[in-house]
Amino acid sequence: MAAPNPWMILPFAVLLGAMAFAPLRAPRWWLRHYARVALGLGAVTLGYYLFVLRDTPRLLHTGHDYASFIVLIGSLFVVSGGVHIGVKGEATPSANAFFLFVGAIVANVLGTTGAAMLLIRPWIRMNRYRVTAHHIVFFIFIVANVGGCLTPIGDPPLFLGYLQGVPFWWIAKNCWPMWVTGVGILLAIFYAVDRINFLRAPRGVRDQETARETWRFDGLPNLCFLAVILGAVFVSRPVFLREALMLAAAVGSWFTTPKSVHVANDFNFHPIREVAILFAGIFATMMPALDWLNLNAQSLLGDQPAPGVFFWGTGILSSTLDNAPTYLGFLNALFGVTDAKEIPELLHQNPAGLLAISVGAVFFGAATYIGNGPNFMVKAIADQRKIPMPTFLDFVFKFTLPFLLPALLVVWLLFFRG
Repeated sequence: MAAPNPWMILPFAVLLGAMAFAPLRAPRWWLRHYARVALGLGAVTLGYYLFVLRDTPRLLHTGHDYASFIVLIGSLFVVSGGVHIGVKGEATPSANAFFLFVGAIVANVLGTTGAAMLLIRPWIRMNRYRVTAHHIVFFIFIVANVGGCLTPIGDPPLFLGYLQGVPFWWIAKNCWPMWVTGVGILLAIFYAVDRINFLRAPRGVRDQETARETWRFDGLPNLCFLAVILGAVFVSRPVFLREALMLAAAVGSWFTTPKSVHVANDFNFHPIREVAILFAGIFATMMPALDWLNLNAQSLLGDQPAPGVFFWGTGILSSTLDNAPTYLGFLNALFGVTDAKEIPELLHQNPAGLLAISVGAVFFGAATYIGNGPNFMVKAIADQRKIPMPTFLDFVFKFTLPFLLPALLVVWLLFFRG
C-alpha cells in the first residue's frame, strides 16, 4: 500500500465541513452545487492516487467497493419502494417504541439498510400528525444501526467480518448482551422524549394519533425480489455477479410493481441520486484517511490495547469514515498487536478486542449521517417529505451527544472498560 501524504486528508475534511455547514449557512447554494463540491473534491484525491502515487489497484478496489455499496443501497431502495404498508394510525409513545423494537429485530434479517428502507415510509405515515426530527433520528439510531448487531447480515461491518472468517453465529452469541443494553436504553429514552411530545400535542392531534385503522400490505411480491438481493449478498464469485443479481431484482421490481404502489409511497429517485453523488465524493476523499489509519493504527494503539481502546477508536472513526472500512482497519490493527494470523487464532487470543471492534463499528455508525449507509438515505426520504431535519452538526449536538452517548457509555462501562 502506498503511503499517502497526510495533507491529502484535507479534501475529506473539506467535504465533511461542507456537508456540516453549507446546508446551515447557504442551503440554496448547497442544493445547487453539492454535486460539484463532492465530485470535485473526489476528483482531486483520485488524481493524486492516479498520477502521484500511481496506485491503480487502490483506485480499482475503492471503485469496486463503491459500486457494491451503491448497487446494494439502490436496489433495496427500489424494491422497498414497491412495498406499501398501510399503518394503523396509532402512534402513541408505546406503539412507536414497539414499532422500533420490531424494526431492530427485522434489521438482523433484512440488514439495517433493508429494514430502514422498508420501514421508514410507514414510520413517517404512522406519525404523520406530529412527526418531528426525533422520530427520524431515533429511527436511524435503532433500526438503521444499533438494531443490526446480532447477525452478519445486520450491518455491513459485521458482514465484512463474516467474509474474513468470523463464524456466522459468533456475532449473535457474543453481541446479544450489548444489543439488549443498547436497544433497551435507546427505546427507554425515545419513549420518554416521545411521551413529552405526545402530551404537548393538541387534543385533536392526540385523538387522531390513537384512531383505529387497519394494517394493509401492498406490493408483497417484492419480498421475493428482496430475498434475491439478500441472497446475492453472499455471492462473491465471479466478480460483479452479486451486483448483477441485485440490479436484476431492482429492475424486476420496478417493472412489475403497480404504479399505484409507487404513488402511494411518493416514490422517486431523488434520495438515491443525492446519496450516490455524496458518497462518491466520500469514498474517494476518505482513501488517504483510511490508508493512513491502516499504516499507523498499530503505533497509535500501543502493544496491548484494552478492549475499550478498540471500542472507542473504531467507534469514533466509524462516525466519520463510514463504519465498514473502519472495521477492517481496526481488524488489521488487532492482528498486528497479537500473534494471530487467521480469525480462529484471533478469536482464541483476543475475542474481547474483536467484539469491541464489532460493537463499536455498528453502534457508532449511528452518530452521524455518514456513519452508515442507510442514515443518509433515511434523511433524504425525510427531507423529501418536508420533515424538518437537523443539520449535520445539530444531529451530533442535539441528538448524538445527549441521547446516543449515554447508551454508548453504559455499554462501555458494562462490557469493555476492563
